[in-house]
Amino acid sequence: MSQSAAVPAPVDTPQAAAFRRTISNPLKLRLFMLRSLPMAYLAGLRVREITPARATVTVPFKYLTKNPFRSIYFACLSMAAEMASGVLSMMNTTSGSPVSMLVVGMEAEFTKKAVGLIAFTSEDGLRIAQAIAESRATGEGRTVVCTSTGTDQAGDTVAVFRITWSFRAKKR
Repeated sequence: MSQSAAVPAPVDTPQAAAFRRTISNPLKLRLFMLRSLPMAYLAGLRVREITPARATVTVPFKYLTKNPFRSIYFACLSMAAEMASGVLSMMNTTSGSPVSMLVVGMEAEFTKKAVGLIAFTSEDGLRIAQAIAESRATGEGRTVVCTSTGTDQAGDTVAVFRITWSFRAKKR
């Protein structure tokens, strides 16, 4: 039997539920971003949805997010894509022993001009939770490639990001 088969399936903890309530509160989210992610705050990123399995983060087309081509600057799209999987990662590190998390890779495909409100959705919450549980159980690092798909208000895909996260349980 492999090590990962011995690790129990991730469960929705009270700490994860409390994190979702906090991050879903507009005022608390803005205060968190102002303190920890000031560029995301200035860009107007918002968490539209967060569940144990998925998260959606929006980025608006506005003066601070525009590029010379009258669309959203790719770095602002990258912030929203990373934050969609990042809030899922943070949610899963809130309970249990401490775990470090770090982006170690990123790949992106741009398919349409990004204007208006763009919503990035990551549906990798359960894979992230499993990797964190395995790291805590084994003490070894784990990586997860998370996909964040950005869609415009018409539902058309404007970009797909693959963010590689590394998780490692901290030694006690």
